[in-house]
Amino acid sequence: MRRTLIARVAAVAAISALALTACGGGGGSGDPLSGGSTGTAAPSDTIKIGSANFTESQIVAAIYAQALSAKGVKVESTPPIGSREAYYPALQDGSIDLIPEYTGTLLQYINKDATETEPDAVYTALQAALPQTLTVLEKSAAEDRDAVVVTRATATQYNLKTMDDLTPVCGQLAFGGPPEFQTRPDGIPGIQKTYNCTFKSYLPLDAGGPLTVAGLKDGNVQAADIFSTDASIPANDFVVLEDPKSNFAAQNVVPLITKAKATPQVTEVLDAISAKLTTQGLTELNAEAAGDAKPSAETVAKNWLTANGLA
Repeated sequence: MRRTLIARVAAVAAISALALTACGGGGGSGDPLSGGSTGTAAPSDTIKIGSANFTESQIVAAIYAQALSAKGVKVESTPPIGSREAYYPALQDGSIDLIPEYTGTLLQYINKDATETEPDAVYTALQAALPQTLTVLEKSAAEDRDAVVVTRATATQYNLKTMDDLTPVCGQLAFGGPPEFQTRPDGIPGIQKTYNCTFKSYLPLDAGGPLTVAGLKDGNVQAADIFSTDASIPANDFVVLEDPKSNFAAQNVVPLITKAKATPQVTEVLDAISAKLTTQGLTELNAEAAGDAKPSAETVAKNWLTANGLA
């Protein structure tokens, strides 16, 4: 089974490499996914919108794009960029202007020594930590945290309800998640520090996607990082372990935008979206995208905007 999962990882990596080649990315300093200088900046009257490499980010980015376009703002949407380690430099060099973000993980990415965990405190600290060229608009009530997730069978076997319960058995469990989770402050290093938990091994997979879900179901990993609003959790009866020591800070969805592009009109549109987004709403968006019809992010976004009177 482990070899099957590794083969899947290799296949995805190969497909990703082909996709980058097709887009002109060669991994050099000019490749938008390399963390170096990225593509051409948008004209001053255009908002260039990016997204991360997971469904929820792509849906929220599509919501931003469609809502802004409906109000007469010129927008340009890019293909999914990748992880924060790839898209944050793109914001800094002007290759993109706007992306959906999560307050807690963004704060800890910018300031690895940040200790704030509560929503308002995290948001205030984030505003202060951002470089002068970037700003965050109003945060939404919608929150999607990283979560340590196990199967129902594993939870029963080891009597796991919280991350504290992992401490005695960590050395028996393999952990799966995206490659960057292995080094992020609130990832494996944070879990080790906060809960004295060192897993037996770490298997790099995807950002809570099909590889991670398959790894849990097949038993190749016994615990994994999956976003708390992911539709795979209820669909597979996975168990989200509580985080009583707040290793994962509040992660409210917030627009991260180039300050020069945050005009009153753009701000009004994006703040109206944030006012409507809820955690339950995010879960429903993910569930819709994962349904049998497999609608595009653009279709899911359009349906949400219509339902919330923002179309």
